Amino acid sequence: MQLRLKETLSNYVRILRIAKKPDKEDYFDTFKTVVLGISVVGVIGFIFYFVSVLLIG
Repeated sequence: MQLRLKETLSNYVRILRIAKKPDKEDYFDTFKTVVLGISVVGVIGFIFYFVSVLLIG
């Protein structure tokens, strides 16, 4: 049990040493992807709503 804990902690330390803080470009790319995804879901929802209004009246 203790060996497994020590190995897990050493893996965490190794990952923290390798990891780097994302720069502005990475944040902007993520922002664009999120906005695009939300927009696509919104458009699909609007299409469903519009079709249901046309069918039901």
